[in-house]
Amino acid sequence: MRAPIRVGVGVLVIENGRALLVKRRNPPSANMWSLPGGHLEPGESILEAAERELEEETGVRAKALGIIDITDLFVRDQNGALATRYVIIDVIADPIDTRRLKAGSDAMEAKFHSLEEILSLDLTPSTRKFFEKLLSRGFCQIYPSNVTIMENIGLG
Repeated sequence: MRAPIRVGVGVLVIENGRALLVKRRNPPSANMWSLPGGHLEPGESILEAAERELEEETGVRAKALGIIDITDLFVRDQNGALATRYVIIDVIADPIDTRRLKAGSDAMEAKFHSLEEILSLDLTPSTRKFFEKLLSRGFCQIYPSNVTIMENIGLG
């Protein structure tokens, strides 16, 4: 059996030198701090997914600006076999409204943390790697191409 491949987004929102994180309710990495985010839905662009997932998970509304990182995350079972592969596309977003900050159903807590304290938190492995890169080198922004292809595909 082949392990499923899932595509997700993480959303970096910084306000007043503090980054928004959520404490994950569900595996993988339950009870650890992470960028808010989730899975892409069919027909949804990366930036649309980032805005939707951010609001669902934290109540925060923001304008997604562009891709800032991509992570290959491999989840293995206790025997070392590949259980799931995630491709996580991290997006930076400009906060529009943070007044309704509240953890959604996938999160135990949603909170802004100072950039100085981030690495002292119990972060998910991918979130730790993300902030280590961000805080040591900064980031470059990648703009996604939005391409739709229409083809005649026979069902037969």
